[in-house]
Amino acid sequence: MKTTRRQFIRTTASTIALFNVIPRHVLGGPKFVPPSEKINIALVGAGGQGRSNLRALFHETDAQFIAVADPAEQWDLDPFYYRGLGGRKPVRAEIEKHYGEKTPNFRCAEYEDFRVMLEKEKGIDAVLCATTDHLHAYVSILAMRAGKHVYCEKPLTHNIWEARQVARVAKETGVATQMGNPGHSRVGIRLTCEWIWDGAIGTVREVHAWVGANRWNKQLTGCPTGTLPVPAGLNWDLWIGPREPRPWHPAYAPVTWRDFWAFGNGALGDFGCHDLDSACWALDLREPLTVEACPAGNMNEEIAPHGQICYYHFGARGDKPPVKVTWYDGGLKPACPEETEGQPLPSRGALFVGDKGLMLCEGAGGQPRLLPIKKTAAYKKPAESLPRSKGHHRDWLDAIKGGPAASANFEYGARLTELSLLGTASLRTGRKLYWDAAQMKARGVPAADAIFKGSYRKGWEIV
Repeated sequence: MKTTRRQFIRTTASTIALFNVIPRHVLGGPKFVPPSEKINIALVGAGGQGRSNLRALFHETDAQFIAVADPAEQWDLDPFYYRGLGGRKPVRAEIEKHYGEKTPNFRCAEYEDFRVMLEKEKGIDAVLCATTDHLHAYVSILAMRAGKHVYCEKPLTHNIWEARQVARVAKETGVATQMGNPGHSRVGIRLTCEWIWDGAIGTVREVHAWVGANRWNKQLTGCPTGTLPVPAGLNWDLWIGPREPRPWHPAYAPVTWRDFWAFGNGALGDFGCHDLDSACWALDLREPLTVEACPAGNMNEEIAPHGQICYYHFGARGDKPPVKVTWYDGGLKPACPEETEGQPLPSRGALFVGDKGLMLCEGAGGQPRLLPIKKTAAYKKPAESLPRSKGHHRDWLDAIKGGPAASANFEYGARLTELSLLGTASLRTGRKLYWDAAQMKARGVPAADAIFKGSYRKGWEIV
């Protein structure tokens, strides 16, 4: 076929116009992000952890934050380990300063309500959720159903029913997901799994995991009393979200909300997804037969205790025998074994007890070593069987671009979260739970039902 120069120019011009007029999400589908393009991320929750994730992602050149949403204009984080200022205005300024160094006049959109942000900002490819625990599921599900890839802080949800809903919606929508437990991407947790699967300590029948964290509000015995004026720039009703209204008090926020059952799940909810991770992965832990938690210090229906010990019993899993897992927080630890040769246990870690020896791991998926320590040098390490991570956030970005699913995706994240939340449910009911996973019930403990599913204020239901 003959093509004149005029026809060629006309056809080329039409094609260029087509690509200029039709947004790329129409050409490639609502979840498509071409590898050559930056991934546009919206931050929901601009407190200390949201800001930490933001700064980590600043190092990824193919990711950029284009919007931020938080009910607070500003949070003072100096009293906490985060330091500095959080909230949507300081974080927006930090975003614009970072990207403005290479892109003059770069602007980041700022919203009080993330739902308005999702509706108005059509260029968002992905959402990073770093809100309080009680909003994780609501934010994640709304974002996934809008076709956005989602990274959500741990624990993935505030209750077990939410964990199952989030995992279901992630599977239905097919978006790329990752839970914020970065220890899952460390080399140490992969070595732990490979060594245990290799039989380095024989058959494992017992695990201990611990963290030194305790309650932030040391003196409170329940909800704070009195009514104080809401700080300027804070939409307290929006921060409360699905919970029933209550007066503002600085005991709730920032950071210290973790003490209260309405918003967080105490130390086990905070750290279980970090420090039960290696046991969950290496031993294929799923539904425990029983869970029993014992508090250390006062607690009630409103506030977590200062510490606890929680006992999990798992049945046989294929060729793996039953195993007992014990969790400690608030400064409590297991007895120090003789094999440490006089060295104290670290303030945070996991101890695997096998019929041929012991393995001690640093906290949050850290490096393993055999005990006594001389065994580590003598041990012939197995070949790598688990893919090494390129980085916790990097794996999520690669999954967005069509790579393999991130290893702490919402399917795995929901499973790990459920283990942690079963412990808090036992703690809150004061009962040993005989777990019926299929029915999502603790046999003979009807009071646990409300904890497993929770309740939601009108307009904040998860559907």
